[in-house]
Amino acid sequence: MTVERNAFSFIGCGASYEDAKTVLFGAPFDSTTSFRPGARFACSAMRTESIGIETYSPYQDGDLDDLSVFDAGDLELPFGNAERSLCVIENFCAGVLGDGKTPAMIGGEHLVTLGAVRAAVSRHPGLSVFHFDAHADFRGDYMGESLSHATVMRRVWDLLGDGKIFQFGIRSGDRDEFDRARGHVKTERFKAETVKDRAAEAAGGPVYVTVDLDVLDPSEFPGTGTPEAGGLSFTELLAAILGLSGSKIVGFDICELSPHYDHSGISTAVACKTLREMLIAFSGRAL
Repeated sequence: MTVERNAFSFIGCGASYEDAKTVLFGAPFDSTTSFRPGARFACSAMRTESIGIETYSPYQDGDLDDLSVFDAGDLELPFGNAERSLCVIENFCAGVLGDGKTPAMIGGEHLVTLGAVRAAVSRHPGLSVFHFDAHADFRGDYMGESLSHATVMRRVWDLLGDGKIFQFGIRSGDRDEFDRARGHVKTERFKAETVKDRAAEAAGGPVYVTVDLDVLDPSEFPGTGTPEAGGLSFTELLAAILGLSGSKIVGFDICELSPHYDHSGISTAVACKTLREMLIAFSGRAL
């Protein structure tokens, strides 16, 4: 696959496509957002604001400048058509995976994860998904629609089956949603303290990681479409991410930043720093 360099890249993501082990790209889609839209603007905002953070992580003693990450820019998605948008994401990720590289996606709303997971499970049977979120996202449908950011994990479960989804930080959902998930997915409510234990369960198998940033408490991260009190701190989320650094990560994403709901810019800065840590922790681990 031939991909041209993005004109304006996330910090430290200056490798060529040919040399890169990780391919960063944006999926600016938020057509199924149920409360406050705006996640489609996260990709450009994070690239612009990334200049405000360093490429070096003192948490990991690692530097983006020492890695081989290529920023492919944003996909062109048919706004308003969820299935076609998912197909574009899936096809792009399939090409990246086929070239032996790791796709790293900036959403967009959380539904975009489904497209990436479709590609990942097709290439890597036995895939497990580690899901950080305030919301279970396990509804069968939302207002009659099967494709929604409120149903994304149910659609992922349709692909993976029981015991392959590990959820953390979950603190919101309707009663039927929680009842339906019980016995099918492994959920740690409110916290993310069992990540290493769950990673051990998935040891040796391929892993996809998705971080819905509303897993963070809105006191630290108000810039999201569906803020939910009682969330993780940044340091708790970081510890969970680092708990997966030894896993065989074949793809990952970060989603649900809606930058214009936080005019201070703090939420975008938090999102950029979280992505930096994920890139350093996970880059170059494709199977």
